[in-house]
Amino acid sequence: MTNIRSIAKMAGVSVSTVSRVLNEHPYVKEEKRKKVLEAIGKLNYIKNANAVHLSKGKTYSIGVVLPFLNLPYFGEILQGIAGEALKHGYHMQLFQTNYDKEAELDAFRRMQMKEVDGLILTSRSNSLDVITPFLENTNVVFCENVNGHPYKKVYIDHYQAIRKGVHYLHSKGHSRIGLCLHRTFGTNSEERIRGFHDGLESAGLYVRDEWIFNDCYHLEDGRNVVKEWKELTDKPTAIIVTSDQVSAGMVTEAGKRGISIPEEMAILSFDNHPIADALNITSFEVPIQKVGQESFKLFLENEDPYPVILHTKLFDRQTV
Repeated sequence: MTNIRSIAKMAGVSVSTVSRVLNEHPYVKEEKRKKVLEAIGKLNYIKNANAVHLSKGKTYSIGVVLPFLNLPYFGEILQGIAGEALKHGYHMQLFQTNYDKEAELDAFRRMQMKEVDGLILTSRSNSLDVITPFLENTNVVFCENVNGHPYKKVYIDHYQAIRKGVHYLHSKGHSRIGLCLHRTFGTNSEERIRGFHDGLESAGLYVRDEWIFNDCYHLEDGRNVVKEWKELTDKPTAIIVTSDQVSAGMVTEAGKRGISIPEEMAILSFDNHPIADALNITSFEVPIQKVGQESFKLFLENEDPYPVILHTKLFDRQTV
């Protein structure tokens, strides 16, 4: 096996010179650099990446913890992270959890074993109490508002976004407003629910538990929401939906059943994914890709940075 001693011998230079060339040290005479590179080419030498990582104390790998790969929301976050990682010479290692708590903890253990230099937590299933022991002297970025904690965090102001949604629907004459969301636990979901409750209370309206639809991720889930809505004796006239994919399922199912949108059921969606534009769904643009970009930038920060807070923008179309 070729090693740096073989290269040094062929090039007629010292081992330390070869090492400086391999590690891109600037202070090497050009003539010697060329000889070393020629020897590397002739000997077909491949640098041992693990040895370099050990010597530098870095893997140049960032772990990304996410529940699902097949949802546009998380795909957009990944796109944002990947773009920044490429600029800085990092590659990504993905940890898909399906919201399984043990699978999530496995990602933290791998970080402790130095398989990655840090983690970006796009969504979380374990409580902070459980993961706190993993956070000492590690580099973890949260894509949520972990309130009252000095952790690195970038998040969308989901609370204000939902409140704006309630206000917008109320201004359009709706007083019977429902909510359709991914899940009821987790910081981001809890902020959405809190914003929904506070928004209704501010408008003098009431929350109806039967008008809150949970576990909605995909097109098929949106179709099922319409079926449930159809069976209700007392129906909401408008529904805030936290995913354009789900909203698309609702629009297509409503069309099949002859339900008029927005006359019978208004839909106010979130994400402003291209599918919302294609189906003329009124949607709040959520800067998801920017969440990924900013989370990687925070990962690179050595000092404790201020949290990055991102906001939404309404695109008014034809479903409200």
